[in-house]
Amino acid sequence: MVTSKTKVEKDLELSIQVSLDGLSFCTRNPKENALTHYHKIKFEQQLDPIKLLEEIEAIFEKETVFQQVNHLKLIFDHSLYSFVPKTLFKEENASDYLKFNTKILQTDFIANEEIGNTGIVNIYIPYTNIINFFFEKFGEFEYQHLTSILTKTLLSYTTNTEPQVYAHVKDKEFDLLVLESEKVLLCNTFQFNEKEDFLYYLLFTAEQLNLDPQNFQLYLLGAIDDSSPLYKIAYTYIRNIDFLKTNFSFKRKKESEKINFLEEFILLKSFE
Repeated sequence: MVTSKTKVEKDLELSIQVSLDGLSFCTRNPKENALTHYHKIKFEQQLDPIKLLEEIEAIFEKETVFQQVNHLKLIFDHSLYSFVPKTLFKEENASDYLKFNTKILQTDFIANEEIGNTGIVNIYIPYTNIINFFFEKFGEFEYQHLTSILTKTLLSYTTNTEPQVYAHVKDKEFDLLVLESEKVLLCNTFQFNEKEDFLYYLLFTAEQLNLDPQNFQLYLLGAIDDSSPLYKIAYTYIRNIDFLKTNFSFKRKKESEKINFLEEFILLKSFE
C-alpha cells in the first residue's frame, strides 16, 4: 500500500518494523549500500496502538537520523491478517475474511496486498494512527505486513519440490510458513508461553499437512539460536533442522555492527 504526498529530497532509506511489544528500525545509504543506523526497542508490556504511537513520537524526537531520510518503509508485525486466494478475493468483503480470526471494529481500516506471483492476497488491519503520523513527517511512503515480505522472500529461497517449513520466531509468538515449490501451503501466527507450546504448534501443523517429523526440513529464523530452549526441544523431535542462511551484501557502518541478521531478517529484506 502507498500513500501520496510531496516529499523532501534527502539521503537515507529507513525501514521500521512495528509491533505492540516493540519496534526496530534501520537506515541504509543506497549509494554505498551501507547500513548506517540501527536501533531495537522492547517494551516492558504489550501496548495498544495509541501508546505505541506515543513511543514512536518520543523516538522520533530523539533520533536525528530521521531528518536525513527520503524513503520510508513501514512494516506491521501482528496477527491481524489472513491469506486469501486472489480468485476468491473481493475488496468489498475484506472484513469478512478477517472477522473469524480477530475482533474488528467498524472504524478499522482494512488493507490488502498481493504477494508476488503467488495468487494470494494478504488482508490485514494497519494502525492508521501510525500511518498518519509518518505521512505527516515524510509524505509518500510504503507500508506492508510482515508476512507478505516473509512469504515472498522465502519463496525465492525454496527450490526443493518437497515441503519446507519455516518458523520465524519472535518474543512469545512465531510465524509458521509451509512452502512447496512455488506454492504456499500454510501461513499462520501462533502465540506461545512455554517451549512445549512452540513444539506443539510445529508438530500439530505437520500432522495436519501429513508431514513426517523424520523427513521434512525445518528452517529457523528470527530471535533464535542454538542455545535457545525452543531450538533444543524442536531438535529432539524433528530430524532435519537448520538456521536460515542469510545472503545480505550490505556494508555495515560502526553504528549498525550490532545487527543480528537472522533476527532482523524481515527488516533488512524490506530494503530489497
